[in-house]
Amino acid sequence: MKPLIYIVIFLIWATDAVAQPHLPAQLSFAEYLGYVKKYHPLTRQANLTISRSEAELMTARGGFDPKIAVDYDKKEFKGTNYYSLLNSSFKIPTWYGIEVKAAFDNSRGDYVNPQNMTPSNGLASVGITVPLAQGLLVNKRMADLRMARVQVRLSVAEQKLQATEAIYAASLAYFGWKRAFEEVKLYQTYLEFARVRYTGITKLIQAGDKPAIDSIEAGILVKSRRLSLADAQLKLTKARLELSNYLWIENVPVELAENIVPEENAVQTASKSLNLTDATALLQLEQHPKMQSLQGKIDLLEIERRYKANLLLPKVDLSYNYLSEPSYFDRYRFEDYKLGINFSLPLFLRKERGGLRLVKLKIQDGQLDLDLTRVALKNKILAQQAEIDSLKTQRLTASDLVKDYTTMLSSEDRLFSFGESSLFLINSRENNVISSRLSEISIENRLLISIAELFRTLSDPK
Repeated sequence: MKPLIYIVIFLIWATDAVAQPHLPAQLSFAEYLGYVKKYHPLTRQANLTISRSEAELMTARGGFDPKIAVDYDKKEFKGTNYYSLLNSSFKIPTWYGIEVKAAFDNSRGDYVNPQNMTPSNGLASVGITVPLAQGLLVNKRMADLRMARVQVRLSVAEQKLQATEAIYAASLAYFGWKRAFEEVKLYQTYLEFARVRYTGITKLIQAGDKPAIDSIEAGILVKSRRLSLADAQLKLTKARLELSNYLWIENVPVELAENIVPEENAVQTASKSLNLTDATALLQLEQHPKMQSLQGKIDLLEIERRYKANLLLPKVDLSYNYLSEPSYFDRYRFEDYKLGINFSLPLFLRKERGGLRLVKLKIQDGQLDLDLTRVALKNKILAQQAEIDSLKTQRLTASDLVKDYTTMLSSEDRLFSFGESSLFLINSRENNVISSRLSEISIENRLLISIAELFRTLSDPK
């Protein structure tokens, strides 16, 4: 197991010292992503999208909940019982707009409306209301529930997209920190070389083997390296703080300690850490969260279209209620009933036809967007894969250049020790090595960013 060290916990709101959590001395990319996925607020916030859609689904299902209602009014004045009215009901809405209702009414008093009079024991009823046109096959309750179910599926896709953006941003912060760390290490190495060379030349000047002007040139190089190192250290500090924005442990934000180092072979592990599967991505493009999100929105509009089309039908509701006294409810009498029919239809249907036309236009727009996104995603994946392959080749070439320039520097340094070269040539060779190494670091950083871009395009966080 890797050695453990302390990391300084930084809490903005804390005023007292806080115990430091343990992290490995080398913070690997995979371990870092593990912290981001588990603890960072953005990834945890993405999970709330599904919870919200599930709550909306529960709300939509509430439209089919049975409902009980009781209404009781009574009036007495100067010893006269004006009225005592009891109306109670129990309704059960069903899927196809049909509503089943049971009721019990009991009306008494000297001034009760004759049509509301009931037997002394009250009047019970069982009935059904059926929409014969509008609302039978499609109604508001059905549409809301179907849309809520689609919204749950849509929220899963949106959760993946949100989590992808958070992981992508965190990956860029890690890669920026790694680049800044490599540059600081490079400048530290060659600053030390310049100091050793300056010390050696100073001794040779004192011995009379070198001209005094060489000490000035060597000193200039030391100062130049020191400036470059200071600038690189500033970039590293900023990159370390940027990375700390994404580093949370046990729901506590932490600041990365200075003695924590990045993974050396991040290029070899980045694709695996980000769960990239290039070959299957193109074959499963329809499973892409962006595609599923757009398709889900089209499905929502299609449900709305069916509901809007249903509104063009006339509203015809037929209701039948069987009436009986509670004590005689077991004997069915066909002649005891209450029947009702309601009919309504706007003459021009301009509101309904306009709403339907708008939904159809939105569906067409969504379908075009879906087709465009499908092509764009495929081409973007291919472009990212081509860029990764090219950068891998460039990285190998840059690595060869570093080796070649290092060989030239070693040869020039050997000639200088024999007195057959000059400090100017040594510095020139060394600058070439540093420049080629910086180029290699830059290409490696571009490669890592390109891998992260491919992950962002595929949007498949796991």
